[in-house]
Amino acid sequence: MPNAAPAVPHRSAGSPGPRRDLSSAPFLAAARGQRPAHLPVWLMRQAGRSLPEYRALRADTGMLQACLTPDLTCEITMQPVRRHGVDAAILFSDIVVPLYVAGVGVDIVPGTGPVVGRPVRTAADVERLPRLEAEQVTPVTDAIALLLAELGQTPLIGFAGAPFTLASYLIEGGPSRNHERTKALMRSAPQVWHALLGRLADLTSVFLQAQVEAGVDAVQLFDSWAGALSERDYREFVLPHSASVLSRLADAGVPRIHFGVGTGELLGAMAEAGADVVGVDWRVPLDVAAKRAGGTHPVQGNLDPAVLFADFGSVEGEVRRIAAEGRRTPGHVFNLGHGVLPETDPDVITRLVELVHDQPV
Repeated sequence: MPNAAPAVPHRSAGSPGPRRDLSSAPFLAAARGQRPAHLPVWLMRQAGRSLPEYRALRADTGMLQACLTPDLTCEITMQPVRRHGVDAAILFSDIVVPLYVAGVGVDIVPGTGPVVGRPVRTAADVERLPRLEAEQVTPVTDAIALLLAELGQTPLIGFAGAPFTLASYLIEGGPSRNHERTKALMRSAPQVWHALLGRLADLTSVFLQAQVEAGVDAVQLFDSWAGALSERDYREFVLPHSASVLSRLADAGVPRIHFGVGTGELLGAMAEAGADVVGVDWRVPLDVAAKRAGGTHPVQGNLDPAVLFADFGSVEGEVRRIAAEGRRTPGHVFNLGHGVLPETDPDVITRLVELVHDQPV
């Protein structure tokens, strides 16, 4: 890792260029707590391994290469919009992309996930972390420019990994079941911990701000592994840094979605971090989740991805239940409770989208 660059100043997202007029887009209406024309739906990992056209396109291309090749990123992002008719596209990328382009030695190993060549576990390691500069994100913003010309009236969601989840990969060196090194550093060296998450909050903010300024219509902050924490630990060790990221987008004029897996006990704190929309996994009913989040936030979710492998009558029953729960919240964007599983039948996803669109709002 190269030596640390000068500190990146905290700044609000700059004023983006002229935006598409998407005032009637159901996804954005629901995300703002307004009444949409129909119940909107998009799916996490909707662009990816469940689509044969994606597998064909990626046959000889590594994940990071695909994320940093604008025409490939554009095509992959568009595939589920064309096939399924979802109400929003999410930029095809990976949470380690900003680490990679900044100069951190990280790779995405098939069958394993992100692997870090030199884990970060000391104050010196934190000091060696490179800063992310906006110009390093040009392949991503170029892809956004291509997408804005293709999407018509379909909103585009940008995203990034939250500081805690990025930290867990950096500290563990890769995916972890128990996050033991992460939790040990958090407690044994809190100054190192907060320095690391502060650096990652800067990096994440630069990455999201670049996407907003390029023209995305919403952003989602993924804290994939935050569910490993108690609420007490989340509030002390994570919340300030997620809030730092989301606060820098407060004046950007786009909805901010905050999502984590297994975070039913953290929903209130995650809403406090500055989310406009709170993502909910499948473990908590949507109306209960909305109350836990303070009763004022639209929610996103929350069909169990595994239900898509059941008979379609069972899928329909779950969709109707979730839609009914969503009508008891300040706003509802239908989604899965996590990402589309790789072996999911794409035709079932298309039927799911049609079914969601038929639900009353």
